[in-house]
Amino acid sequence: MAQKKLQRFADIKTFPNVLEYPKNMQGQWKNFFKNTKDIVLELACGRGEYTVGLSKLFPGKNFIGVDIKGNRIYIGAKKCLDQQLTNAAFLRTQIAMLSQYFAPQEVSDIWITFPDPQLRTSKAKKRLTHPQFLRLYQQVLQSDGSLHLKTDSPKLYLFTKRVIELYNLILVEDCANVYASNPEAALQIKTHYEALDIAQSNTIYYLKFKLPSTIVDMDEALQDELKLTENN
Repeated sequence: MAQKKLQRFADIKTFPNVLEYPKNMQGQWKNFFKNTKDIVLELACGRGEYTVGLSKLFPGKNFIGVDIKGNRIYIGAKKCLDQQLTNAAFLRTQIAMLSQYFAPQEVSDIWITFPDPQLRTSKAKKRLTHPQFLRLYQQVLQSDGSLHLKTDSPKLYLFTKRVIELYNLILVEDCANVYASNPEAALQIKTHYEALDIAQSNTIYYLKFKLPSTIVDMDEALQDELKLTENN
């Protein structure tokens, strides 16, 4: 297994659709893709099922999967190369460094699909819908851009709804059971995790929301409100 990982790390260094900690990419993605189409991110993309799937559904947009784990990125990147999906790419870096790779207003949408819900209260700030991450996304997201959360964690779903309420975010769509009805094509894409039996038995939640022009700093009152949510 270790040898396989090492080989994948070596391979992605040769892949034209994978960038590892690139320099001077802010505002330059139009040159990378050789077009000016909208850019959509999949954060913590893992094997990149959504990056691959969305790129097929929406050839008029560019998609970038972001993750730190190169051996997982390899899988999605290889699929894109094999299927000649030129509107999909992968960025290997930490999500916390996002603003170093994208200019303000350079990203049109962000997908967060089955992230680690960080269930322990002490880990709440690591949740990808925590206000500190939302402020990060705001640095690169277009003013009318949307965030999409798809998760099987009721705690992360409810936490995110509370964040939306407390921080005056704009809720666009709230679905407490994605597969209870016939979902749109984008929501029918399944990640590797979702395809596992343990995930199939769970309810899948989806939230689509937008950010206001500014996200207020977390004052003591808001912090207490979030703690109450985390403890429920």
